[in-house]
Amino acid sequence: MKNSLFGRDLITTQDWTVEEIARLLELAAELKAAKRAGTATPLLAAKTLYMIFFDASTRTRNSFETGMTQLGGHAIYLSPDKMQISHGENAKDTANVLSRYGEAIAIRHCAFGEGNAYIREVARHASVPVISMQCDIYHPCQILADLMTIRERFGRDTRGLKLGVAWTSAPNYVRPLSVPQSLILLMPRFGIDVTLACPPEFRLMPEIEAQAKANAKAGGARFEISDCFEDAFAGANVVVPKSWGPLMTTRDTKQGLALIEQYPTWRCDGARMALGSPDLIYMHPLPADRGREVTDEVIDGPRSVVYDEAENRLHVQKALMALTM
Repeated sequence: MKNSLFGRDLITTQDWTVEEIARLLELAAELKAAKRAGTATPLLAAKTLYMIFFDASTRTRNSFETGMTQLGGHAIYLSPDKMQISHGENAKDTANVLSRYGEAIAIRHCAFGEGNAYIREVARHASVPVISMQCDIYHPCQILADLMTIRERFGRDTRGLKLGVAWTSAPNYVRPLSVPQSLILLMPRFGIDVTLACPPEFRLMPEIEAQAKANAKAGGARFEISDCFEDAFAGANVVVPKSWGPLMTTRDTKQGLALIEQYPTWRCDGARMALGSPDLIYMHPLPADRGREVTDEVIDGPRSVVYDEAENRLHVQKALMALTM
């Protein structure tokens, strides 16, 4: 059977159909089962993935690098300071050269107003697939792993489930918008009702919110926005309490951190979890700021699936690479 996904980029899940995403998730489940059975899957023997990291990583680097090894290929870690990017080499030249050497390019670049534009510029000039490992707007691989985790818990038919995406108060730095934005975009396409709860200063990009509403209408789901933290939990089957910056309100870091400190009670705890359905699960892309974003009783409790979620990064990315490379 011809693989229609061969050579395709993944910069946002919006670029793939529901059927294509479902196909990826089916292969991810097969690869997960094969790994647990000790069955080798050398689908990408002698192929090379170039990984360019503008930002630090734990799960992303290790899941991609390990995944390529398990598929029989090789992943090469790159950072701008070790490349000619640091001396001004443009995206066109980087894309063309790496395309001549290997079979795919993956990029993590989260600087607001820069990351997505850079990834798309590389993709425009590359002759091999370009994969977003997270940018300032989207985090497609994380959200595919989230959906895989939800399907494992609730079955493949996810219609009628309720997902709460809740902003949480976490100090020290202003986090990207890419996780909540990718969640509200993808989940309604699979019939999942989504409630986005955040303080007014922490709304997401207007165009992404509008796109999420359109996706919900097309997917027969509901998408709503609330400024009440508890609304994300009420009757929910899945909740993702996650911090992000007030980037639609201010780009000033000092002001952004001050806004975060105005909402210290926006924290996931046992009382909030009790508002959900009996089968409610807690998810977080990690790293979670323990004590600020979530209490230990929740993240270490029986409803937490954060390590399943993290593991599934490996499997969806293996499926993604196998299908596109």
